[in-house]
Amino acid sequence: MRKELLIPDYIFESSWEVCNKVGGIYTVLSTHTKTLQEKIGKNLFFIGPDFKDRQKNILFQEDKRLFYGWKKKAFSEGLSVRIGYWDIPGRPFAILVDFQPFYEQKNDIYTQMWIDFGVDSLHAYGDYDEASMFSYAAGKVVESFFYYYKLQNKQVIYHAHEWMCGMGALYLRKKCPKIATVFTTHATTIGRSIAGNHKPLYDYLTAYNGNQMAEELNVQSKHSIERQSAHYVDCFTTVSEVTASECKVLLEKDVDKVLPNGFENEFIPTGKTFTRTQKESRGLLLNLVKALTGKSPKEDSLLIGISGRYEFKNKGIDLYLDSIQKLRQTYKGDKEVIAFVTIPAWAKEIRADIVARLKETNATSFEAPLPEPYITHHLHHEEGDAILSTLKHYGIQNQVSDTIKVIFIPAYLDKGDQLFNRDYYALLMGLDLTIYPSYYEPWGYTPLESIAFHIPTVTTSLAGFGQWVMSALGRDASITDGVAVIQRTDRNYDEVAEQIKDTILYYLSMNKEERDRIQKKAHKLSQKALWKHFIQYYIEAYHIALTNKIQRTAKI
Repeated sequence: MRKELLIPDYIFESSWEVCNKVGGIYTVLSTHTKTLQEKIGKNLFFIGPDFKDRQKNILFQEDKRLFYGWKKKAFSEGLSVRIGYWDIPGRPFAILVDFQPFYEQKNDIYTQMWIDFGVDSLHAYGDYDEASMFSYAAGKVVESFFYYYKLQNKQVIYHAHEWMCGMGALYLRKKCPKIATVFTTHATTIGRSIAGNHKPLYDYLTAYNGNQMAEELNVQSKHSIERQSAHYVDCFTTVSEVTASECKVLLEKDVDKVLPNGFENEFIPTGKTFTRTQKESRGLLLNLVKALTGKSPKEDSLLIGISGRYEFKNKGIDLYLDSIQKLRQTYKGDKEVIAFVTIPAWAKEIRADIVARLKETNATSFEAPLPEPYITHHLHHEEGDAILSTLKHYGIQNQVSDTIKVIFIPAYLDKGDQLFNRDYYALLMGLDLTIYPSYYEPWGYTPLESIAFHIPTVTTSLAGFGQWVMSALGRDASITDGVAVIQRTDRNYDEVAEQIKDTILYYLSMNKEERDRIQKKAHKLSQKALWKHFIQYYIEAYHIALTNKIQRTAKI
């Protein structure tokens, strides 16, 4: 007989990316919310940073009537919060907290964290202070809410995401011991740093010492808060078996539960809307190529792309560009290939000459290409940009006669980007194939999003998503499955580049019926990664946390 799981009455999830679209954690939170609410009810609260000095947050809808009595009490305790709803499926409660006032107490906060939990903040720099003050403020917010509403006899979870929120979890461990704490590291600080500093992570993983490497790579404080959070919370989790192996070695702590990242079908249009969006997005991408190069590409051009955070090595951007270069050197066919690099960089502004050409919607072609017909924006410190430098190194000029063209879009795509004025998902639908050859990728949302929108993708065995695909299929995966998982190690870079090039060539050789069949397989595989399947892992993690909390507080 299956043991009945403990279900929380209240969940507080804390993340820097609540109502703040920065990276993959935003996708994790915003897509799992509705499914989680169906399991535990509406008492799901998200706590995020309040950036009052920035432009209006369109993701947050404030409601000054919500929890009015507690808000007044919180204000009297020195907590400045705004309460409302996060504009995502499920419209959960969102509490944005102003963490700036806690800077005055920073030294005292860090001292107490050292005394209570051995957190070393002495070597803090960069975003450590900002994240820690937010995390501490988030813990104070939950403490205030917990005692105001007398939740001592309720099953309450505080779920902290990434090292940026670990301090809040530790604060609550001391101040509100009857709250069960969960900590999820989506990528270890040390693992990401080792990989980003061109050190071999996988061949020598078991030989690394986390504390020693933190000192060598100058990330002692981030590593410390991450490590201590992992050791002190009631349930320590990560997103894949890849990262679980890192945690065991670098944080010296086994994870209690792996929480794979899912997706939700509500983000995907259907029927005629899907077909129309796909056609319109493809048209916009082709029109951009025309504006840059002066000539419309062929309608049957193969549009491929990479997107995500600007981590040149970790995300495999280097490998993507090198694969395209190999394709340029070997491809002798006449079908055009347009490789998009949609990676937000340090962009100044969109190029005015591109905007002007995009407005000439009736033009079938232009007299000449624009200067630098391979980039859409002006950049700060262009000479230091790795992508732009690589394009110049390879002599990318996007001449009319070039069969293979590369377009660098160094900006976030949303409805106000001035380039397409569409969100990322809509533009994604205009592609034929995506490539994410990551070296360090705890999960890999971009390839999952790709197949969810019916677009076949290429990933690697070093990505958590890639390993999940092979597990779901029970074997290795090729592009005919909708996802190609290329075996990548510390030492086979050139081999992987060749395999990516060959995959593109193979896809080029397919007819429409073959591609349609692969697109259907890609989407079908994505249905196995829906939150309705993966949310159970969260429920089990909360059960572990609540069980450990009950045992820990039995004598309180």
